[in-house]
Amino acid sequence: MQGKRVLIVLTNHSELGDTGKSTGFYLSEASHPHHVFREAGLTVDFASPEGGLAPMDAADREDPINAAFLDDADLVERTRNTASPNEVRPADYEAIFFAGGHGTMWDFPDNKGLQELTVAIYEQGGVVAAVCHGPAALVNVKLSNGEYLVNGKRVNSFTDEEEKAVELADVVPFLLESKLRERGGQFSQAENFERHVVVSDRLVTGQNPASATGVAEAVVDLIRAGD
Repeated sequence: MQGKRVLIVLTNHSELGDTGKSTGFYLSEASHPHHVFREAGLTVDFASPEGGLAPMDAADREDPINAAFLDDADLVERTRNTASPNEVRPADYEAIFFAGGHGTMWDFPDNKGLQELTVAIYEQGGVVAAVCHGPAALVNVKLSNGEYLVNGKRVNSFTDEEEKAVELADVVPFLLESKLRERGGQFSQAENFERHVVVSDRLVTGQNPASATGVAEAVVDLIRAGD
């Protein structure tokens, strides 16, 4: 796996609708996949819709992998100086991974640069992966044949029921599960907040923070299978 690269994409968005609360990328949905990728010998880079600062949310130090991430000054700095899509060469990557966090619901869906990166990596035989709210990046991605990437594929994400359970269904700009279904995704889900990972061809999606490690492990398996 040496020399192979994965791109983790983080949100730039820091405001939780009109609640007055802050948001960003959910730390464990980046730190746990980063840990899995590095343990597998992959090189990891960070990008975001606009480049630059990716605000961090849920920085729970009780989680040892989060703590290790936060104590690595270089890693933290890289989340503050992410690449923009036009600075990324798709050919360099075996996979693109969209970390979640509520911020993604505002800046992932309509970002043309991220859409083009996703299509390029997927159509060159790479893996597309996303966890929790990260699949917001996929709702408007169309392949070269004009079909939505998720159309006809098994997918999941933070569910509508989970959004209602955290009392943000009326805050987010749309409900992610419903949108993925509208795009032709065959939605698969577990009980609220339970780990659930779905692999469909080279698309890997996970339901919630508990699924982040499993999504990353599935990405590693797919990359190895492609060797």
